[in-house]
Amino acid sequence: MSKFMRIIVFFDLPVVKKKDRKIYAQFRRFLLNDGYDMLQFSVYSRLCNGTDMTNKHMKRLVSELPSKGSIRCLTVTEKQYEEMKFLVGEPTKNERKVRVNQLSLF
Repeated sequence: MSKFMRIIVFFDLPVVKKKDRKIYAQFRRFLLNDGYDMLQFSVYSRLCNGTDMTNKHMKRLVSELPSKGSIRCLTVTEKQYEEMKFLVGEPTKNERKVRVNQLSLF
């Protein structure tokens, strides 16, 4: 049985120069196109079905890293992710829309 995992990406990229803003936009676009959802500014999360899929998306992420800035990644189980506490604010629309127990995977 596969275990659902989350990849959480935290990043801080320079945006002072026009070239840096373009690199930031390309990285953010990559995350969105690869199935990540924005949790907060510069914090994105992606649901994966099992370690094979997690490893595949980690390799894709590493291949798209910009050369400047700070990018961190944390992989947690879906159960650990669901234990996240909201101290201020609410879940995003995407978090409310789809929970792991509602997914149909083929």
